[in-house]
Amino acid sequence: MAEPRGDDAPITGSGDDARRGFSRVGTVLAVALAVLAGLLVGAAGQRWLAGEAVAPPPPDSVDVGFARDMSVHHGQAVEMSAMALTNSDDPAVRTLAYDVITTQQSQIGTMQGWLTLWNRSPSATGAPMNWMSAEEPSESMDHSMPGMNDAMATEPSRMPGMATTEELAELRRTVGPAFDVRYLQLLLRHHQGGIPMAQYGAEAATVPAVSSLAEQMVDTQQAESIAIEQMLASKGAAPLPMN
Repeated sequence: MAEPRGDDAPITGSGDDARRGFSRVGTVLAVALAVLAGLLVGAAGQRWLAGEAVAPPPPDSVDVGFARDMSVHHGQAVEMSAMALTNSDDPAVRTLAYDVITTQQSQIGTMQGWLTLWNRSPSATGAPMNWMSAEEPSESMDHSMPGMNDAMATEPSRMPGMATTEELAELRRTVGPAFDVRYLQLLLRHHQGGIPMAQYGAEAATVPAVSSLAEQMVDTQQAESIAIEQMLASKGAAPLPMN
């Protein structure tokens, strides 16, 4: 059971306030540096593509759709992880959250940099994940998306694994050990929803840099998922079912 924070929650001491304030400043700086690094990577990749005389991918391509939707998907992981830096006192949880923030925000910067340089809009105007049927990947790849229909029916803009508005609000109000469990559960489900998207992008994208980044996402999130499952088990908690 979560431990909500309300207006009647005990007031923490000045030391806690200072630590949490410092965490917020550190989070902002980390995100800013990650965005800058991602944009630089995106720009460098585009210069390489220009040197090879490769035309920008079309608007309805896997490359463009992947960059748009994965930016949104990553954005929620960064949002939840930023909460962990202020709501959690567990060093392992805070370290995981910091890694998620720096890695995924940098990747957002890279993908948004590509979209800018390709002269494509930063976000999709229609339903998400249409690009996953634009090209058929090889039969050897498992690109099934458990819970996809349920997520899309409940909130058309929400992709599989993503937390609902209510779940985010509850997480924001929660602190301590209850926060740690809920954050780990939501992040694990988030990864489980994002990994098939990245697998599809790695297989079906036509731009080598996009395929490479998608492969990195798969490797990182699979490794993090194993670690999160172990952390949940140590806390006596079980993963959430896919939404």
